[in-house]
Amino acid sequence: MIIRLAERELKTRFGVFTETLYYDGQAESIALVFGDVSGGENILCRIHSACIGGHVFNSVECECADEMAAAQAAIQQAGRGVIVYLDQEGKGNGHLALMKSIPFKKAGMSQADAYVAAGFSADARDYRPAAEILAELGVRSVMLLTGNTSKGRDLENAGITIAGFRGLPAVK
Repeated sequence: MIIRLAERELKTRFGVFTETLYYDGQAESIALVFGDVSGGENILCRIHSACIGGHVFNSVECECADEMAAAQAAIQQAGRGVIVYLDQEGKGNGHLALMKSIPFKKAGMSQADAYVAAGFSADARDYRPAAEILAELGVRSVMLLTGNTSKGRDLENAGITIAGFRGLPAVK
């Protein structure tokens, strides 16, 4: 069960979002909401996992920061939308798994295969908190900003209607 802990306005280079902090008994998650999404259908939505390298250290080895910026820009342009930020570094395996997978990734493996080679799950993320947050916000259906259709399948299994998928545009 997701619990709403706090809320504030967050001024970004893409406009003012409402940042809402949630807790599910194990981890915190954040919803960044732009405009009125309650009762909305086909709401632009990005489910975004934590990335220390990309978000904290400005690493050029991943696209996480660019994907976040592209999602915010698309939502601003649409006039409303939601980004759900989940504390699921390393595809839910944690930062250690990410660090241990680097030699395998550099050897040419996909990130998922590199995690497995390093002794972790290919993808251990759980989208249940995102589904609970979207339901709590009153979102009826979402247009997911991702190329990862498994996110949609997991959200649908948790009761969220997926209207479709939309790739993220490049942001400079």
